[in-house]
Parts: sequence; structure tokens; C-alpha cells
Amino acid sequence: MNETQRTMRSIIQRIATGPTLSKDISVEEARIGMQAILDDAVDPVQAGIFLIALRMKRETDDEMRGVLDAVRDATAHVVADVDEVVDVGDPYDGYNRCLPASPFLPVVLAECGVPAISQGAEAVGPKYGVTHRHVLAAAGIAVDLSPSEAAARLSDPALGWSYVDQRAFAPRLHALVPLRSTIVKRQVLTTVEVMARPIHGRRKTHLVTGYVHKPYPRIYALLARHAGYESALLVRGVEGGVVPSLRQQGVCFNYQQCGEEQAFDIDPTAIGIEQNVRSVPLPDDLPTANRPGDDIAVAVDVQATAAAAARAGMAALEGDRGPTYDSLVFSGALVLWHLGRERSLPAAADRIRAALDSGAAARRLR
Repeated sequence: MNETQRTMRSIIQRIATGPTLSKDISVEEARIGMQAILDDAVDPVQAGIFLIALRMKRETDDEMRGVLDAVRDATAHVVADVDEVVDVGDPYDGYNRCLPASPFLPVVLAECGVPAISQGAEAVGPKYGVTHRHVLAAAGIAVDLSPSEAAARLSDPALGWSYVDQRAFAPRLHALVPLRSTIVKRQVLTTVEVMARPIHGRRKTHLVTGYVHKPYPRIYALLARHAGYESALLVRGVEGGVVPSLRQQGVCFNYQQCGEEQAFDIDPTAIGIEQNVRSVPLPDDLPTANRPGDDIAVAVDVQATAAAAARAGMAALEGDRGPTYDSLVFSGALVLWHLGRERSLPAAADRIRAALDSGAAARRLR
């Protein structure tokens, strides 16, 4: 038994001792444990126990920091030839209750002078829903760029946006997808992977991500600061994404200059959005998918849903009004206001609408 295996054995003995006797581990121990899993240096059973036991006892801040450190050490980091980058981190397990509009958010931000990327993967549990990769591929966009190729697109005046896949920027992390599928339930990797920060700005990198449950804004802000994001915008979004409800008031959080996070209220009607749906509804004629034995994921046909989302997104970029258009207006306005590019949310929303109505965002798509 080598030193890494002995350390993992010691960690498991402490964290997997039941609800009252389990003990917490340090930042460094969490990093070592996660590093060993990423390096395939421990038995897969022990890897699963490590992730499950942390979840069942509830991960501490230090444990999440340590796991994030290991993930970031396994990530290829590229500095783009632009001063600032907005990193859009939607849920890696995607969407299964609505058509996602957010894959097109970086295009709109780029048209407004904000270089932006999104990140994701093909299929990750527990939802195995429609991801940015699926939608962009359905729209004919390259989704297998290297981190360097993705970063180069940000400095191109005709583009200014890109998508980068976890398989490309963190292949060892992506190799854990089968293990995560076996675990079934959410674990710490679901929380930290959006903080991998593969593409940096020369001066600043900003995180935009979503949440559902109330404890997560503090956790995401803590991890974003630890990962080195200059600022973070945390949106209480539909399905945990970066687009808020189109018909209800909500609460978001943000921080600036690595400071403490602050809460603020949002109201879609205040920026001229009047919708009777929370998000972009699934078309009635979508085929269903058969997922035997899965009681978690809603059975949607991923490819058909991605194609429908791509059509809706490209139409919205051409100025076609509707829920997808309003989703881009709302999320885009929040980002511009958060970055200080506009003094108010209504002004930011008007700027996004101008980018859509002119067709300029559509021309930038490719």
C-alpha cells in the first residue's frame, strides 16, 4: 500500500463513520483525496465512498475548497487576449423541463462588448438533460474546440464568444462521468465543476451561475472567490440555470472585487417583460425518450429538444419576440448591470433588445 492509498484509507475511516461519528477533513486532505481519484490512483469503490461519504455528512467549506483545488489542478488554464472574460456556468446536467435559452447568452454579451464563454459537457447526472453542448451542436456550432482555440475566439472582433467542453479542458474530471452515474445522487463535483475557470481574462474573470436552494449562494460565492473570480453573479434561475423566472419576482446575489456577496431583488416587469410562463416551454410535439429504471430524470428526447432550443435561440437572435427572447433580455441585462456596463437594469435590457432587434447578435453567432 503506497502513501496515497494509506491517506485515502485514513480519510474514509474518518468521513464514513455514520451520521454522528463522522469527522471532517482538512482542505489539504480533501485535495489529496480528490487528486487521487482524478489520477486513478485509488480503487473505484474507495472513490465512490469518498464522494458519497462527504455528501452524506455534508461537506464543509474546507472540504469543498480542497476538492475544487484538485479540480482546478486538473484543468487546462488559458489566458485569453482580452482584459475581461465572463464565464457562464449553467448546470452541467442540463435542462429537462424547458428549452434552454442560455447557450446563446454569450453571443448576446459579445455583441454588447463583453467577451464571454460557456462551459459544459455531453451528459452528466443526475438529470442527463439538454446541455449547452447539445444546443450549440444542433445550431451547427463547433463544440470540440481546445481551450486555446476557444480562448482565441474571444479576441476575434467578429466573434467574442465561445463554448469550451469539460472533455477538452479537464479530461481526467470528465473521465469520472461513469463513476458519477453509478453514484446516482448529487455529490460535491456537481457543486465545484462550474468553478474550474478554464479561460481567464488578462485582468479579470467573472462568474455567472445559477442556483435553486437557499444555502447555495453563500457556498458558490465562497468557492468563486477561492477560484479567483473577480466578481460573481448568482441567479436564482429556472432549473438552477442563469435565467430567472420570466413571470415572478426573485432574489439574486453578487459580489465585486472578491468582496462579500449581497442579495438584491429582481422583477421581470420592471424591465418590460410580461410573460405568463416561467421559462421557454417544451413544444407539445416533442418525442419522448425511454429511460428505464430512472425515476429522477424527466424523459425528454435530448436531441429533439436540443434542436427545438437551437431553433428558438436562433430566432430570438434575429429579434423574434417570445420567451426565448425575453430569457436572453433578462439574463443579459443582469450581466451588463452587474459588470457596471449600464447604470440600471432597464437600460441594460434596452441594450440587449437593441442587439437582438438589429440582427447583429445573429450575425455574430457563427
